[in-house]
This record gives sequence, structure tokens and C-alpha cells, in this order.
Amino acid sequence: MARLLISAAHKSSGKTTISTGLCAALAARGQPVQPFKKGPDYIDPLWLGRAAGRPCVNLDFNTMSHQEIREAVGTRTGASDVALIEGNKGLYDGLDLEGSNSNAALARLLQAPVVLVIDSRGVTRGVAPLLLGYQAFERDIQIAGVILNRVGGSRHGSKLRAVIEHYTDIPVLGMVSENADLQILERHLGLIPSNEHAAADAQIQRLARVIEAEVDVQRIGGLGQTAPPLPRAPATAPAPDAARVRIAVARDAAFGFYYATDLEALEQAGAELLFFDALQDTELPPADGLFIGGGFPESRMRELEANASMRESVRAAIESGLPAYAECGGLMYLARGITWNGTRCAMAGVLPGEVVMHARPQGRGYVRLEETGQLPWPAADSAPDVPDSRPFAFGAHEFHYSALEPMPAGTVYAYRVLRGHGIDGRHDGIVYRNLLASYSHLRHSAQNPWADRFVAFVRGVQADRSRRTPIRTRSNA
Repeated sequence: MARLLISAAHKSSGKTTISTGLCAALAARGQPVQPFKKGPDYIDPLWLGRAAGRPCVNLDFNTMSHQEIREAVGTRTGASDVALIEGNKGLYDGLDLEGSNSNAALARLLQAPVVLVIDSRGVTRGVAPLLLGYQAFERDIQIAGVILNRVGGSRHGSKLRAVIEHYTDIPVLGMVSENADLQILERHLGLIPSNEHAAADAQIQRLARVIEAEVDVQRIGGLGQTAPPLPRAPATAPAPDAARVRIAVARDAAFGFYYATDLEALEQAGAELLFFDALQDTELPPADGLFIGGGFPESRMRELEANASMRESVRAAIESGLPAYAECGGLMYLARGITWNGTRCAMAGVLPGEVVMHARPQGRGYVRLEETGQLPWPAADSAPDVPDSRPFAFGAHEFHYSALEPMPAGTVYAYRVLRGHGIDGRHDGIVYRNLLASYSHLRHSAQNPWADRFVAFVRGVQADRSRRTPIRTRSNA
């Protein structure tokens, strides 16, 4: 299996643009490519997965053990595949002094060579000491090549190549010209997700053509061929048909932030996923549970408000006791309304608070949550080496410019926030009837098998109602 990690000297160097184009170019050559993304990210994986034609998988030191990360790559890639891993930020950037969660640490763990993307605007001879320093900083990291991005013409490119070849032994694998048409559009929370980009496929094809013309795709596709094989995750038996439940999942231009492995974990636990469009569909599909993930509901708040029948269907189902889980954008949709730039739009009205968009992030980065004992889901096993008497705690992440204002004094919370912000800096995870709604995004892993717990909760509620008339959320007529 070939594998490589695409990184950079610093963030905003064009890693996602280059990685997306490489995925599409390799796939067009008939080379199976499995994309991965380091860290807790939803938007980049949507582009990478769409370009590769296979779901992108996140690799995150905060929520996964080293063994889980190695197994995630080993399980999803075969002998003929290219495992293309896009890093986050710069190669050596990380949360601690030792760089234990850096891109370099991930490359070391996976024994993957690194391709550096260098934003070459305004640089000529200075590229040499930059590359030499990156080589020398951690000598066990194999920098297998460099892609020069945003090159200002053939003369600039020739100077850069001559400098690199004279002073270093790092191969130049490509020079991508400055081209505004190649950039993936951005807005207040970063790149626009591919599920919202009206011309996403056309943009991906443009990227593929440029990468094919300006980068040595064949050579990159062969990197890491000599790396030792990685372990595969143990196979798990699927849930029996008798234990299966139906979970409605919002997936549309407003709600699209789902980890591919989390959806798979829900199915593995016994859920049949029924995707619906909160913008276009008039009612929920007949289901035993509901999952509304993150996204950008504020960008579609007028359409969400206009679809009053769906808002009422969601509100009525939750009020009737339908087990439901909502993350970030899903929480926003369940509030009374969203106010952004002086405009307010009504939402589902399940939660008593109002969502207000702010100019600066209200919560951003890794969080650490501790359960309060109010979460109605079945208990999770404690992490290794943690006494059972201690509350269950785990890592997650958040990124929201909105705040829920105000929440009444009697609000029940599932989590205490040990690190991060959540709802109010101290709590997250509103519990109302059979609903859990939080700003924090969970990741199913051995540390926190939330998908198993949620499906078990849905199954338990279904069993309690087995002698009653099932909840009906859409007419079968």
C-alpha cells in the first residue's frame, strides 16, 4: 500500500486544494485513493471524499488511540490503494512543546513520507533554508518531495527549482501556478463545504486538470510503497435484524457534518439510516430515532424557516418522546430562532433559547467533557485505568460563532465542561425529554462509543413502546 502525508510549512498554504486535486487526478488514472484528514474537520473531508469517490476518514489524536489510528488506515486501504492523508496546519505545529499531536507525529506513527506544500508567493532563495530547517528539525521524518504552490510564472518557478536542486536533496514534485479560479471558496467558518457548493464537481475537475498538468502525479502515487503494512481492526459481527432500529438523519445543504466512521458505527450497532432533507422534505421519515448533525443552518435559515411543516414535524416528534441527538448546527435548528446580521428566522422551537450569531468564535477547538449523570443513554464503560467511581469523561471538539441565549435556570445538562466552552462555559449537552443537544461534536471511538450508546437508547425506548402504537412522523399514504 502506498501512503503519504500532505503537509505544509504553515496553514493556508493550499493543502486542501492540492490534496483534493491529487485525489481526483489519481482516481481519474484508475488509481484507487483512500483519503484521510488529520484532526477534527468536516469540510475538508467532504471535498477529499467527493474527489476520491470514497468517504474520507479523520485521524485524530484527541479522540483515537495510536492503535486505532493505525488500524483505521490499515483497514481501509488495500495493496493497490494510495492512502493520501491531508494534514492540518504546519508539519510541526501542535498543542504541546513536544509536538505529540503534530502532522510529523502522525507521519511517524504511520511511517508515511511527507510531501510539503509551500506557498511560494514572495519567496525565491529563501525557500532553501526553510526546507533545510524542516529536514533537520526532526530527522526521522522523511520529506519525500515538495509541491510549490501559487508560483508567479515560469521565471519564478525556474528560480525556485534551481535553488531547491542546488541546496537540498528534496525533489520538486510540482509547481502549481497562481490561479484564483482554483481556490475553494471561503466564508466565516472557513471553506464552503462541497455539499453546499453548487459547482463542486466542476471545481474538483478543474483542480484535477491543473494537478495533472503541473504535478508529477505518477511519482506521488508511488510514494510510500516500501512502508511496512499496518494492522487491520478486528472484525465485528453486525447487529441481528431483530435488534435493528431506524434513525432519521438530516443531510442537506444546511446539515452535512457527519464523520463517515460515525455513520458506519451507527449502522454496525444496528441502525438503518434514513436520510432526509430539512430544506425540502415536508415531514420526517417514519423512524425510531433522530440525528441532526452540524452544518451551517444560519446560511440557510430563511429556507429552514420557510419549511414550516418540517419544523413542526421535528418539534412534534421530539415532544412525543422520539429519541433524538443534535450537534451544534442541529442544536441551533432546535432553538426558537436564529438571529444573524440583524435578521431573525424562526426554527423548530424545541429548546427555549434563541441562537445569536457573533463576529468572533464563541467556542473553538478541543473540549473535554464529563458526564453529570443526567444523560439518558446507557452508561459507557470507563476508560482504561480510570476508576469506575469517577464520572465518565472524554474528548470532543467544538467550533461555533453562535451562542444560545438565554437558557432557563432549570435546564438539565448532560456534561460539565472541563475544557472548552459548550453552552455557557460550564455546561453542554441539553437534556429535554429524550433529546440530547450539544455544541460539542462527538467522535465514535473506543474512548467514547457514543454511536453504540445512542442506538442502545433508541432500542430501549422502542422496546418500552413495543405494546403501544409507534410514533408516526410521516403518513404512509
